[in-house]
Amino acid sequence: MTVTIVAFLALILVGTPIVFALGVAAALTLELGGVPISIVAQRIYAGLDSFTIMAIPFFVLAGLIMERGGIAQRIIDFATALVGWITGSLLMVAVVAGTGLAAISGSGSADTAATSSIMLPEVRKRGYDIDFAAGIMAAAGTLGPVIPPSIMMVVLATISNLSVGGMFLGGIVPGLIMMVGLMLASYLHARRGGAAYRDARPFTLRRLAVTFVNAGPAFVMPVIIVGGIVGGVFTPTEAASVAVFTGLVIALFVYRELTLAELPDLILRAAAISAAVMMIIATASVFSWLISSQNVPAVIAGQIKALSDNPWVFLLLVNLLLIVIGMFMESISAILILVPVLMPIARDFGIDPLHFGVVVVINLSIGMITPPYGITLFVASSIAGRSIMQVAGKISLPFLFMLGCLLLATYVPDIVMFLPRNLIN
Repeated sequence: MTVTIVAFLALILVGTPIVFALGVAAALTLELGGVPISIVAQRIYAGLDSFTIMAIPFFVLAGLIMERGGIAQRIIDFATALVGWITGSLLMVAVVAGTGLAAISGSGSADTAATSSIMLPEVRKRGYDIDFAAGIMAAAGTLGPVIPPSIMMVVLATISNLSVGGMFLGGIVPGLIMMVGLMLASYLHARRGGAAYRDARPFTLRRLAVTFVNAGPAFVMPVIIVGGIVGGVFTPTEAASVAVFTGLVIALFVYRELTLAELPDLILRAAAISAAVMMIIATASVFSWLISSQNVPAVIAGQIKALSDNPWVFLLLVNLLLIVIGMFMESISAILILVPVLMPIARDFGIDPLHFGVVVVINLSIGMITPPYGITLFVASSIAGRSIMQVAGKISLPFLFMLGCLLLATYVPDIVMFLPRNLIN
């Protein structure tokens, strides 16, 4: 097992893509251990032989349809009518819009791209701090994996044999708390920002009603997806397919901003993004199988219990580990490598696996705004025309509020478990 870890770290340090680092490290260990190399192909196939994982390409396509079909714009218009009258209105709109988009796409990078592309030109026009604005939009994008539907939750639930519907419900309350935290961070920044942040549009019930009606078809999507899964009407994969169909109907026939001629390009983009995710899942499954076969979880559990047998201490150590890991590793890769190790230990400590799974997702979502890897930070800074480090310099306030939300979800389990306990029989 030492060979596997050393080889993996060495490959990562020299800049090898994560998918090849996982596969080569696992294959090298098997070869040196005298295990037939054909096991790699078998484990890759087994890692992808899951009906639930097929939800990923459909959720990716649903997100692309949302972005191109005018759905994102309607949600942002509604968010503007709802909170556009508050000090620092554009920052508030970005957070509320990010929450709304999170309930449709399940992809943090897609949500960030949609929000930033629409909001940042107006941010510049009003004279906001462009670096902080890009940072808050990147932070709002991290709600994508926490608020259902979530690609990250689908993967974690699949490899841990957990209910996808339970995971989805468990993320709702923490996601809303994170939204409130980001809004508070935005307001505190805006109060110190000067006159530019006071330029807010007046609130009117008429405008709110009009934008709500316009965005109404878009809000149908999360209700269908989550309600259908929790109610047992369809599986997560079927729900993702329904999301694509619903998005197409809305974009083609309600908003009429998407044409049939544009569909092939969207499908190709969804296939390319999904293929990259699937390749990571495939090679990580070999890596995870090696970890399990070498009894690594039991060894690590013994070492942790030698330090402390307190589950609160274990959760603190996990949070610290995942925050650091999130800075350097893509979230799905981290889940596939670490969850098979950490989940058995969490169960051994008596921690509810669903609660633990949601805590892992929140941790790795925060990693999406921490340099050097932070994917939503990269997307927002690119659209803003700023360097990652310029935007990262202004991310500390949102980061602290998100960290506070993480600690609440970690040490007050009812925040995560309230909806699953009451809505799933």
